[in-house]
Amino acid sequence: MIIECINCNKKFNVVSDLIPAEGRLVQCGSCDHSWHYKIEKPSSKPLILDEIDDLKNKIKEKTQDDNSNNKDNDDPKKITKQDINIKKNQTDKNNIIQKEIQSSSISTFFSYLLVFIISIVALTILIDTIKSPLINLFPGLEIILFNLFETLKDIELFIIDLT
Repeated sequence: MIIECINCNKKFNVVSDLIPAEGRLVQCGSCDHSWHYKIEKPSSKPLILDEIDDLKNKIKEKTQDDNSNNKDNDDPKKITKQDINIKKNQTDKNNIIQKEIQSSSISTFFSYLLVFIISIVALTILIDTIKSPLINLFPGLEIILFNLFETLKDIELFIIDLT
């Protein structure tokens, strides 16, 4: 007799005399899963074609009854005030979440902008501090640094004029 583990589907060949009629506890040698196994007696009498048709008809009737019950519950015309309130609350929650996302993205942008400005100012101060040694090492750098500082002064004057 072949027994199949219900956990890992591994099949084992077992002597049928080892399992009594009331069944017994068996354990899978592969995954160590234990379960109660009872020998199922095969039907001694084969089903007649009419019995099979009767079973099919009963199943169809049952599924049609279930479908008709589900249609009554899912009728779109039967929308209650509670359903409307639930949808309204969900819409309100979605709007709040979208506003929070927008405000957080705007604040994130301004945070990055502030860090960028501070970094540029710090780099300018650093370059101004070590300008003389840099010009001694790289003589062509003097014109570039002069233009950079003049541009920064122009930006400063522009900002002052805006206020």
